[in-house]
Amino acid sequence: MRKLFFTLLLGLFHATIVLPQTDSNVTIRVMTYNIHHGEGIDSVIDISRISEMILDNEIDIAALQEVDKGVKRTNKIDIPELLAEQTGINYSFHKNINYQEGEYGNCILSRFPIISDTNFHYSMLREGEQRGLLQTIINFDGIQIAIMNTHLDYREDDSERNLNVKQIFEKVENYPDVPIIIVGDFNDGPKSRTHLQMKKKFIDVWEYLSDESGFTYPTENPSKRIDYIYLMNLEDQSKKVRIIPTRIFTLKSIASDHLPVIAEFEISKNR
Repeated sequence: MRKLFFTLLLGLFHATIVLPQTDSNVTIRVMTYNIHHGEGIDSVIDISRISEMILDNEIDIAALQEVDKGVKRTNKIDIPELLAEQTGINYSFHKNINYQEGEYGNCILSRFPIISDTNFHYSMLREGEQRGLLQTIINFDGIQIAIMNTHLDYREDDSERNLNVKQIFEKVENYPDVPIIIVGDFNDGPKSRTHLQMKKKFIDVWEYLSDESGFTYPTENPSKRIDYIYLMNLEDQSKKVRIIPTRIFTLKSIASDHLPVIAEFEISKNR
């Protein structure tokens, strides 16, 4: 019913794989969204627009980048806490830098219990904004999955991005017994070195399911696909759990300078 509703309402359906339903299957909806500290393209800071998007689209996991906590430019709002209050779901926030008397980093909101979280600061090759990899383990009705969220360097020289991808792979080795979903703003397009590196270990879910562009930036006339949802290669997934991507789409919104990307996954316990 939910799939039909969004197909009619949004007209954004791209691909669906029908899987047999069993009692051990769990369907989850994951969103990655660079929220531009809650400031929309109308120059209005309105956190409720993001909360409404999460609620209206029945998002189970919302991985957000460019999140402020107690920062002057956003009136010292604790954005992670406010989003949690407005949506009624759990969250993990870790800062990557101190900024304007507050903190700035990445956040994961989850309808399911977050049983562990940690943040890793990438190595940097030159001066600039410190970037990080937020790592969580989430319990989906008894099935544990690692959900990771990141925002990589934007500069034309991709050396730092590619170093960071290597560090992502190193961190992935710390999670040998669970499937992994990595999302975020990778600041690089399809077929770039960053993209090709990630695909050595992960499936680009948009590429896997859709033939359309998937452009996410800038909001008004998107011309770049830099926001990704990656899934651990199916053959590398835990023998106990299987995750299959079934649908992916973008949403139109003026709440940020990026568009959000949403993917649905079918999770099943292998027998």
